[in-house]
Amino acid sequence: MTDPTTTIHVDQFLAHPPAKVWRVLTEPDLIARWLMPNDFAPVVGHRFTMRTQPRPGQGFDGWVHGEVREVDPPRRLRWAWRGGGLDTEVSWTLVPEGRGTRLFLEHSGFDPGDPLQQRTARLLDGGWRSHVWARLADALATCGPSV
Repeated sequence: MTDPTTTIHVDQFLAHPPAKVWRVLTEPDLIARWLMPNDFAPVVGHRFTMRTQPRPGQGFDGWVHGEVREVDPPRRLRWAWRGGGLDTEVSWTLVPEGRGTRLFLEHSGFDPGDPLQQRTARLLDGGWRSHVWARLADALATCGPSV
């Protein structure tokens, strides 16, 4: 049996400057390339939605409801992530490193006593670490130079 997960931590180096990584994390059309279609705006208090495939077995209807909680360009971004019984938070921290950026993801707020949330946390942990990072890297490679 594994220990309960309350927070997912991911640390990844990206060979792009923080300004470019920030663009991919905050521009709706670029977010759609690596995460989900959305109506995101990097404005504290902005409520947004993201849409993906429903997962009825996880109690997820395909909608993520978010609210921007912190915007500190190009260093920190934090938003609420609600959907499928979750009321969690996603934080991104960008740290310049050489000619690139060290990107830290923290997805927190999973209930350690809720089996459905624990199963969802394990699925999201795998997703954040694998295909989301690969799609994020592809978006960075194809989005053009930072402004």
